[in-house]
Amino acid sequence: MSAAALSLAALVAGCATAPTAPTTAPSAPPPAFTLVVDAPAPLDSWLRQHLDIQRFREEADLSPQELQRLADDAPADARRLLTTQGYFSPEVQAQLRPSASGPPELHLRVEPGPRTQVASIAVRVLGPDGAPDPALQAQARTAWSLTVGQPFTQAGWDDAKRAALAAVRRRAYPQAAWRHTLADIDPETAAAHLHAELASGPPVRWGEVRVEGAQRYPAQQALRWAQLAGLRAGELYDEAVLQAVQRHVSASPHYDAAFVRLDDDGDPAAYPVRLQVREAPRQQLTAALGYTSERGARLQLDHAHLRVPGVDAAARHSLLLSAPQRQLNSDWTGWLDARGWQWRGGLQLGWRDDGPARLATQQLRVAREQPGLTWQRSGFVQGDASRENRAHGPSQRARSLSAGITWVRRAFDALDDPEQGHGLAIEAAVGGTLVERRRPYARLKARWTQIWPTPTLSGRVVTSAEAGQVWAAREVAVPAGLRFLAGGDGSVRGYAPGSLGVPQPGGGVQPARRLWRASVEWQRPWALEGSAPGLWEGVWFVDVAAIGDRHATMRTFSGVGVGVRYRSPVGPVRVEAAYGVQARQVRLHVSVGFAF
Repeated sequence: MSAAALSLAALVAGCATAPTAPTTAPSAPPPAFTLVVDAPAPLDSWLRQHLDIQRFREEADLSPQELQRLADDAPADARRLLTTQGYFSPEVQAQLRPSASGPPELHLRVEPGPRTQVASIAVRVLGPDGAPDPALQAQARTAWSLTVGQPFTQAGWDDAKRAALAAVRRRAYPQAAWRHTLADIDPETAAAHLHAELASGPPVRWGEVRVEGAQRYPAQQALRWAQLAGLRAGELYDEAVLQAVQRHVSASPHYDAAFVRLDDDGDPAAYPVRLQVREAPRQQLTAALGYTSERGARLQLDHAHLRVPGVDAAARHSLLLSAPQRQLNSDWTGWLDARGWQWRGGLQLGWRDDGPARLATQQLRVAREQPGLTWQRSGFVQGDASRENRAHGPSQRARSLSAGITWVRRAFDALDDPEQGHGLAIEAAVGGTLVERRRPYARLKARWTQIWPTPTLSGRVVTSAEAGQVWAAREVAVPAGLRFLAGGDGSVRGYAPGSLGVPQPGGGVQPARRLWRASVEWQRPWALEGSAPGLWEGVWFVDVAAIGDRHATMRTFSGVGVGVRYRSPVGPVRVEAAYGVQARQVRLHVSVGFAF
């Protein structure tokens, strides 16, 4: 043992044997006074919380003269506070009383009187020419939150003005401002007559978009993503467009963040727009290691090169390795053109060993697509091939060539963790097989999700459905990559991913030509002590799917379960326990994020 180690051991031993003196926690000094508020609930607790005198309760060295001065000032402070709640004729009395067993007591007796109600509202909006504008006035009145008959409060008055101003500023008039506001209070009748006049200012249109922060990637790409979100020179200002630009540019592969600001100088008909971008690294490499009870260890490697030299395209490659499955993907994406379209090419190679059934698939796709967070569409040409080896039966090879379209519509209130809205995705294709009998086929896949707020149930209901169908003659060999499997997250929980399909003699499954699926889920917030409200939610769900090659041979599977949902900054984190009814087993599912 070294000398340093001996010294440390001696120090520890000394600390352990040294006697310690008993310690007692210092007692808190008694308060300078006790505040007693005699007022109707809930005004009593509200006044105790907001009265200015409460700041001096812990001042133990207050003299009797200072305490009396604070007591004399308390009624005026209480009256000022009560006016913010609509009580304009209160009676307030304060009295200091000595206490034989403690600090003196300050008694505040409050008779609030009648609460002032909103009696009339007159909101006028002047347009760019200085004359009343009926359309803008209707927008302001729709957003105005105070109504006749409601109690008048300062907070309600401020909120109503703020909401009306935001409604007018939202489109075309970002420089709108209040010219005159008045809350005319009549204490005798407890009535508030509200008057407000707003001037819209000149209409504002987008001017030149100036991209700042572009170094690795062309500034024109950020500009085209902004145009795809609706930012085009000469069009009227729209606050929703600014928000869409930030979301679209930030979601594009080349940028980590984007900030948009309107420069309100110069000619309102062409105010310049500043688009500041924070670029993503040119190359990215990630690795993920996982484990499942059925499939063992799983390793996934992802590499992205966002500007491949010589071709001005982004390339993404991924490799998945596990005992039953191996997959290699290569995806190439070109720059956006002036109309917001881009070329995309992808190659996918897959190998799956499902007991006695083995499957190898290849897919090559070339597409012309218009990406977007709200709308997305593309046309594609695709080649598929597969080889299926079965333990009891001949092997099957298939090749095909097809052409089709995809169409996606997302109408959620938020893309990372929505609380309401819907999404619809459709893919349709026609093609023909290329081996043995060359026969035509058609393929259709549709997916729908709807999120319904349910205030009466304190949460939301999420419904989703999926349908897939391949139409081809029974003897036609359609590549496996065009057929369907079910099970796992986003499908039927309670079953392993891709474990539901057409059963094979001797075990294992193969993809099916037909799939139907539906899910219903209830998400209810939980109020946990010590955490912000709404962060934790309980989840209850039911999943059902039917899968098979023909209607008569389709088998139905269902899963039910419960879980916990945490609304993290990167999206919802879900931990769910699902019971597979037909399999009679419980599976744990963990997922992060929301995707449609």
